[in-house]
Order: sequence, then structure tokens, then C-alpha cells
Amino acid sequence: MPTSYVAAIDQGTTSTRAMIFDHSGRVVASDQREHEQIFPKAGWVEHNAEEIWENTRAVTAGALATADLTATDIAAVGITNQRETALVWDRRTGKPVYNAIVWQDTRTDKIVAELGALGGGQERYRDRSGLPLATYFSGPKIKWILDNVEGARARAEAGDLLFGNMDTWVLWNMTGGPDGGIHVTDPTNASRTLLMDLDTLSWDEGHAADMGIPMSMLPDIRSSSEEYGRVRERGVLAGVPIAGILGDQQAATFGQACLSPGEAKNTYGTGNFVLLNTGTEKVMSQNGLLTTVCYKIGSNDTVYALEGSIAVTGSLVQWLRDNLGLISTAAEIEEHARTVEDNGGAYFVPAFSGLFAPYWRSDARGAIVGLTRFVNRGHLARAVLEATAFQSREVIEAMNADSGVPLKSLKVDGGMVVNELLMQFQADILGVPVIRPVVSETTALGAAYAAGLAVGFWASEDDIRNNWAQDKEWTPSMPEETRQVQYHNWKKAVTKTFDWVE
Repeated sequence: MPTSYVAAIDQGTTSTRAMIFDHSGRVVASDQREHEQIFPKAGWVEHNAEEIWENTRAVTAGALATADLTATDIAAVGITNQRETALVWDRRTGKPVYNAIVWQDTRTDKIVAELGALGGGQERYRDRSGLPLATYFSGPKIKWILDNVEGARARAEAGDLLFGNMDTWVLWNMTGGPDGGIHVTDPTNASRTLLMDLDTLSWDEGHAADMGIPMSMLPDIRSSSEEYGRVRERGVLAGVPIAGILGDQQAATFGQACLSPGEAKNTYGTGNFVLLNTGTEKVMSQNGLLTTVCYKIGSNDTVYALEGSIAVTGSLVQWLRDNLGLISTAAEIEEHARTVEDNGGAYFVPAFSGLFAPYWRSDARGAIVGLTRFVNRGHLARAVLEATAFQSREVIEAMNADSGVPLKSLKVDGGMVVNELLMQFQADILGVPVIRPVVSETTALGAAYAAGLAVGFWASEDDIRNNWAQDKEWTPSMPEETRQVQYHNWKKAVTKTFDWVE
């Protein structure tokens, strides 16, 4: 094969990254840029989609330059993205009608309540979509834009506006934008809108009608691994096939080689997301989890997953840095946490956007409880890290209950897994080993795998399994009694966040 590498665009919540991988799945080059987090009001979170597109172009060029490569060296490019973040733009000009509304945003709480009042409440769309009715998902965000941006609804009904999660925005622009851009998504992203039927992998007209969303706005749903089109001639990857799309958490699952039923991973990023591969069986959760598409490779059968979504984990460290100024870099959190032996009785429940799985409480808000004069900066730093591990245990307990199979070990990835104190505490509070792979940024790797499979760069999923390699394992060392006392106190702390928003 004349080309030696596959590229991936990882469009995340706080930054956009381009990564280039070789056939063994190792990183050859990467480049990354953060984008502005826009908070117009309490509970509102937005991104400038044009800034994100500019950053996408810049990091793609940067990664190629770092490795001294050109488009002729790249067999395919895959896209992975922050899911549920909704954008509406004009198909003729390519201009967004409003900022992208981020998955953490809670402005649609009244819309969600109105839709629930039509019948079924929070469960109204679960049978077909696998999701509870919540502010998290894209559909209500589209409705808010059409209801609140002057002229948007009329333009949408005239067929002039397009909707997409960030995968669709990036793909559309990479393939030409207003000049022939391809308006496509994949089932992992479509399944996060409240608008897709999990069985048919098609848009549900009834759900769209409830939210007043014209079907003409919605992208075509294609598989997660096939050639959608080629990069436009003006791009640094001109002519390279774009051949893979996976929402970020499904991409991480794929990159972690969780390709068999019963295999699970936890990604530690802006939020935390635990996914359990359930195979071709669609398992409906009885314990507050989401039923979602895990991936669909070409014409193969759809693979489903159970997911536990946690809104605030890594972004809590960012909040400590940017909003409070208690640390100057994210890495400092571990240094401060290591100055104390435990949390000093303090628990931090970061319900900034309400609570996601397993509670789904949009009325919750963040709280620090158990404070005494004894508590210092080290204790608070430790409480911030422990919040991630406690929330992950809640989700994994729900997953064990739904699947009937207790988790025996947990594969981890994402930016926070370099924090060894957190990883040890995660193993301690779960009571199972925690395993970090050699390539911890598996989100981009999963998108690269999907694209590479489509063009024959990798022959089969066996190549992905063979590429996976363990870097480090943490085993539990906490006494069972201590584990249970700490978790009991955490559960008590969570209850203090309920019913804050009336």
C-alpha cells in the first residue's frame, strides 16, 4: 500500500485535535487547539462553530507538518466528536444561525418539560430512541434555536437550514461546505438526538414533528465505517477519503478494542462515559443508563451498548483552574491531593449541569459538603478527583445490574488517566483492577480504525485487537469497610444537591 498512515479529527468539548496513526495504532503526530467556552447565562454553554472549523483546519495542517507528511501519505481520515452538541446553519452561505449549543447546556429544561407533558414524561421517547427525555440531547436544542432565533423556523421550513452534531459540521466543511458539502452523520451520533429509531437506524418522523423539526434539516444516516466523500481540493488533505465517523465515546470504545459483548471502557475527559458492548442485542436499561448504538461497521450488523454518562469530571479540574484560580495547571491537582492522606471528610458533587446517569436530575446543582476547619486545599483537591471515581462507580453499579454480569476489570482512557492517584482510587473504590492502554487517547484512534477499515488499511477487527497493548494496571488496596463507608458518604452527599432548581 503506497500510503502508510491514517488521520483522525477529534473535535472535543474543549479542544480540537488532529492525530496521525501508523498501522500498529501508534501516534505518529498530533496537533491541538482549545476553543472558547461561552457562558451567556447560568446553565447555558455555547461554542463558536466557525472557530472550531478554523481550528480543525489549523490542527490538521499542524499534524501533517509535524510528521513531514502530505495528503499522499494518508490512506483515509476519520472524524470523532463531542456528541449532542447541536448546530444549525445555512446550507447556501455555510454560516451558523446561532452558536453551537453544547451537550452540557440546560436551557431546554422547559422544552423538555413541555414534551414530557404530551404524555410519558421522561420516558416518552425511550422505547424507540433508548434515551430519557433530557436537556442533554440534540433534539430539544434544535427546537430552541428554531423557536428563538428570528426567522430561523421559516428558513428551516423553506429547506434553507441544516442541522448537525459536530461530526456533520466538520464533514460538511471538509467536503466543500456550500459548494457540494456532504450532509451526513453516523448512527452513533444520530442515536444521541432523541430523533433516531434504534432498530431501523432512521429518523423518526413522529419525534421530529413533536419538536417542530423539518425532516429536510436532518443529515443522511450512514454507517460508521464507509467512504462518505473526499476532502475538498483546497484542503491540506485534498483528495483523501473521509471514511469513518464515531461519536467520541463510541470511538473510544472501538479504540479500546471493546469489540465483544461484555467488554467495557471508561473515558475520563470533560465528562466521564462508561460504555458496555452488548453486541447485536439492544438492552433497555432499568437503572438509569442509556441504550445507544456502539458502532456499525459498513454493512455488518449494528452493535449496541449500554452507556453511563457523567456530565462533569475533567471539567471540574478546569473549573478549579479557570474559575477559582486554585491551580495554574491541571497537573497540579494531583500534587495538592498527594499532600493529604484522604479527603478530610469533604465531598464535592459537581452537578453544574444537573446530574446525568443514573439520576437524570436537571434540578440538581453542585455542592461541597462535610466541610470543617480541618479541610485544606489538599483535601479539596482530593475531593475533586474522588468525585470522578465515585460517579464512575455509581454508573458501573447500574451497568452491573442491567447486564447481570459484574465487571471484572475496567479499561480506561482519556486525558485524566495520567493522574495515577485518581487511577488508584478508582481501582480502590470499585474493587476491581483498572487498566490503562499504551495509547490512552483512544477516541482519535477509534475514528482512525473506522476509517482505515473502510479503505482496507486494516483488514479486520482482529487487527484492532492485536494492536491493543496494556501500559499499566492498578489493583485495589483499600479495605472493604473503608470502601463502603466512603461510598455511603458520597451517596449521602449526592442527595444534598437535589431540588435546588425549582
